[in-house]
Amino acid sequence: MRRRQTHTDNEKLSGLPHSTTGSLSSIITTSIASSEPDPGSGGSGGGGIGGGRGGTDASNIAGVPGNVDEKLALNRPGLKQEKWTAILLQVSIPFFLAGIGTIGAGIILGRVEKWRVFNVITELFILVPALLGLKGNLDMCLASRLSTQVNLGNMCSRKEVIGMIVGNVALVQVQATVASFLVSLFAISVGAIMNGPLRLEHVMLLTSSAMFTATSSCFVLDFVLVAVILLSQKYRLNPDNMATPLAASIGDVVSISLLSFIASILFDHIKIHGLWVTYVVLACYMFLLPLWIIVVLKNKYTRPILKTGWVPVLSALCISGLGGLVLDAAVEIFNGFVVFQPIINGIGGNLVSVQASKISTMLHQTSIIGIIPPHTKIFEYPWRALFKGVPYANTARILIGMSIPGNIIFIFVADYIHIGQTSITLAFVLTYVAASLLQIMLLLYIAHIIVHAMWKWKIDPDNSSIPYLTALGDLLGSSFLALAFLFLLSINREYGADLLNAAN
Repeated sequence: MRRRQTHTDNEKLSGLPHSTTGSLSSIITTSIASSEPDPGSGGSGGGGIGGGRGGTDASNIAGVPGNVDEKLALNRPGLKQEKWTAILLQVSIPFFLAGIGTIGAGIILGRVEKWRVFNVITELFILVPALLGLKGNLDMCLASRLSTQVNLGNMCSRKEVIGMIVGNVALVQVQATVASFLVSLFAISVGAIMNGPLRLEHVMLLTSSAMFTATSSCFVLDFVLVAVILLSQKYRLNPDNMATPLAASIGDVVSISLLSFIASILFDHIKIHGLWVTYVVLACYMFLLPLWIIVVLKNKYTRPILKTGWVPVLSALCISGLGGLVLDAAVEIFNGFVVFQPIINGIGGNLVSVQASKISTMLHQTSIIGIIPPHTKIFEYPWRALFKGVPYANTARILIGMSIPGNIIFIFVADYIHIGQTSITLAFVLTYVAASLLQIMLLLYIAHIIVHAMWKWKIDPDNSSIPYLTALGDLLGSSFLALAFLFLLSINREYGADLLNAAN
């Protein structure tokens, strides 16, 4: 009986193409051979994907030599290609909802920049990109982790679902508390270098406002994300396409509203009653922090992330902080900059989060961590990564194409709401769209490199890639937008110039 089974296994092995025997990459090649490559790739998706077509599925082979990790590759569900129409439909609706959120964030920031608290404590502008970036650093990672688990079929039982949700919400609260405290220290340090030492009440206000904003907005967004992911699973939609943009649709508005609200209240309260309320806020968070840590450490799903997930979050905060410096400098030079800055940053971060989450899911489906599947590699030509080549290029093309009409619609709506009439010129539209396209294409290409490099280095991209990408989105978006405004100024076509000339 045993010999017959061995003979059958050998027959199956011998029936495979010669290039597909003897290595893990060949096993993965066979597992994805039955899935179609990117429609635009002409079947040349790299790594000999087509070579295994028609051969026996290696996932049915028993007794394949190799270590335990290699044998685990046989159980991978394989590469699942979505139709471009399904991707477009599932991404476009939450994308435009997210655009409404970024417009709202820009309008709110354009109004509150004139509030007394923002004029007196200008370091609040340094906090804005970093706190908005926490949505990408923390909540989008939560969305990516849970979306991957849904696509792998690991969120079936109620016990597993509850355990993952509780552990992830507690983890985000721990990270938000620590990260927001460090963000406030960064803003305080930069403010001290640029403007001299800050007064104690300003230091306490910055710290309390940052921690309240980060933890409260993340708590709200976490439950929105969980609801979206569970509904996507119920109705057989891909949560990778929907979760991050839908959360972003309210994330920016919630964060900026909370920051301006709590900062204004604390500013007025400190002048009348002193600093005691800021001490109470900080004491509450210092009390809650160890409780959240205990919950995370007792949860098997999030315990490892608490120990290893800090480097990308803290590194991304530093990158977002640089974007805050750009905003702090630009807000004093360019009229209307704060209206469009959340839009370009938000759209770039949303789209690259979708792409990173989908690439990560595909890697989980087609390979094991540490081994790049044969249909792709870390460093691809930009054309192959973004337009025609690897399987993910299909999604990248759609995201780039969506960004053009999306950006045009969003800037016209934001301009009309901000001023009350249309003041955008053709020069502004072309310059803005060029800046946003450059930002999005750079982000999508960097996403391809970062996600695959992390996979190769045995770092789960679900936990680590999105913080870097959204932070880079903030920095690149703010920088390219500042260059766009500077270019328009140099050709005497700056934003709002026609209205100013008409008024004079």
